[in-house]
Amino acid sequence: MLKNCTKMLNYQKFFLFQNNYSMRLIKLIFNSIFILFFIAIASSAKAKYASFIINENTKRIYHNTNADTRNYPASLTKIMTLYMVFDALKNKKISMNTKFKISKRAARQPPSKLNLSAGSSITVKNAILALITKSANDVATVVAENLGKSERNFARLMTRKAKKLGMTRTIFKNASGLPNRGQLSTARDMAILGMAIRKNHPNFFKLFKTKSFVYKGIKYTNHNNLLSNYSGTDGIKTGYTSASGFNLVASVERNGQRIIGVVFGGKKARSRDKHMINLLNKYFKTNPSKPLVRTAKPSELPKVRPKIVIAERNVKSFKIPPKTTKTLYSENVQDDWFVQIGAFKNRLNAHKAARNARNIVPEQLGNLPASLSKITKTNNANNNLEYLWRVRFIELAENQARSVCAELWTSGLSCIPLPSNNKS
Repeated sequence: MLKNCTKMLNYQKFFLFQNNYSMRLIKLIFNSIFILFFIAIASSAKAKYASFIINENTKRIYHNTNADTRNYPASLTKIMTLYMVFDALKNKKISMNTKFKISKRAARQPPSKLNLSAGSSITVKNAILALITKSANDVATVVAENLGKSERNFARLMTRKAKKLGMTRTIFKNASGLPNRGQLSTARDMAILGMAIRKNHPNFFKLFKTKSFVYKGIKYTNHNNLLSNYSGTDGIKTGYTSASGFNLVASVERNGQRIIGVVFGGKKARSRDKHMINLLNKYFKTNPSKPLVRTAKPSELPKVRPKIVIAERNVKSFKIPPKTTKTLYSENVQDDWFVQIGAFKNRLNAHKAARNARNIVPEQLGNLPASLSKITKTNNANNNLEYLWRVRFIELAENQARSVCAELWTSGLSCIPLPSNNKS
């Protein structure tokens, strides 16, 4: 009897072991499938270059490269956030003077930000200007929580609005564009949004021209460099995360012709801007199918021609000023500039300073590599040589360099903007 009981217990242990092993195996299989599923999603959503150029008036598509490939929109998301604000203003749900409360969650958002204090408030007007110029993530969350009760619910409303506008491949998960694997859009969809926000909110769209705004004594400069570098540009937004690369939606109007351009996945802010300018230049150059001046027929010429009196006039000679102004249709961005953010005794501290600068101004510096160089300095006390690590960010346009330094100064970091021909 005892032997039989022992055998039964052994059988039970064996079956329990087998069941546990089977359960572990099943869990392992499901976990593997789960991981592979998200790897597939991640790979399909991997940032990829895309560009799209369309004539807003005729809806003619001039250029299309990967326009329907889903990518991370980054801060281009804030265009839709602003669309929702403009809707609320248009429907009289809020006014420019309405004050939005700032939560602890909003105040904790990473840069770019206004460094808002939890428990305080910000007016709708200042919130709009902060989103357009500074691309402030804390302000985006403030808007979402005040208009949608929660950022998650506000993102659902944003996605619903996107579908109504025809943005069929866009999903929003937050109001700022901060990294989220499920937040995806396309170059075509962003062009649709760029056209819709101007068409449906023309009076508010004019605010995208704002080159800078001051909040609590601090001046914030617009990250959209085309406003200063490309004639006819009147908006609209840049975007950057390490996963998305440098993105840009631009709206340009010349001689009654309006073109919307979108670039996703630029490697640097400046190269993205140059690429956008090259694309726009290509499609603004149009050849008229008919001659602009018609030659009059003999029957149309007047029989009696008026006498032409030529009066003599002395004109004083003049000299051309040595400095020439840049042309309105300039194809190139300004000369190379760089910013110097300090010289450090320790190389590690130099790396930390570069990283801090990128964190404070991600949309301008982003993944731009820092230039570290070892320099010597004479110690005045004992005339001994000291070695310092100098930190610079190079390959910037002049307005970019000045904008970067302005933002670093407001955050307490040193910064000097200089042209590349400065050897100091």
